[in-house]
Amino acid sequence: MRRRQRIPLIYTRATSLLYAEEGADIIIADIQQEPRGGGDPTHERIESETDASATFVECNVTDYEDMKNAVAAADEFGGVDVMVNNAGVFRAEEFLAEDDEIFDMMMNVNVRGTYYGSRAAANAMVDENGGSIVNLSSAAGLDGSAEFISYCASKGAVRLMTYSLGSLLGPENIRVNAIHPGLIETSMTTEDVPIFGTDEEEGFIGQIPTGRGGTAEDVAKAALFLASDLADYVNAESLVLDGGMTNTQ
Repeated sequence: MRRRQRIPLIYTRATSLLYAEEGADIIIADIQQEPRGGGDPTHERIESETDASATFVECNVTDYEDMKNAVAAADEFGGVDVMVNNAGVFRAEEFLAEDDEIFDMMMNVNVRGTYYGSRAAANAMVDENGGSIVNLSSAAGLDGSAEFISYCASKGAVRLMTYSLGSLLGPENIRVNAIHPGLIETSMTTEDVPIFGTDEEEGFIGQIPTGRGGTAEDVAKAALFLASDLADYVNAESLVLDGGMTNTQ
């Protein structure tokens, strides 16, 4: 029996709320209803704060049957036309320690989860009128980092998977694009690999031309654009969301 690990959907709340404000009904797929950051479950907030409908589905993104069930849950709203694959884990590692735990976790969640989510959504979208798949990669999927070998490898895989899927699914009227967030203030960067709130924060912010770290709301806006008709000619593309950090080092 596969162990069901906690898989944080880091940008779920901000993206889901923004989509709902724009009129989308939402399926929240996660291991547990309670948000990692606390507060009311996101699907309950959507129904109380917007005119949209929302449903929670228990889902481990590393289990394909779970992913299919999550996509199928959208049938009550008329089917899925946008899929945001944003489950992810972020850890530093000691590469020379010959321990595969971090590597396995990164590949299982970041890569397999995106692969399964894209496949489940694409199968549904092919039978309908197409749609948009948005995959969360990272600025670490563009540049290597000595401390984050497995993370960079996993996010680089998401980037090239996105391009390949865009090529395959474009003729089916399904666009597939990737977002590459840079330094974003979430539980990943305050707890998993602490940066914000530490002595290192100033040094990291100093590398960003816009002079600040990003927010989950910044990522949500990018995800909304890629899902919208404003991006109807954007396919197999990367949207780098890092305040200019990657291209100015």
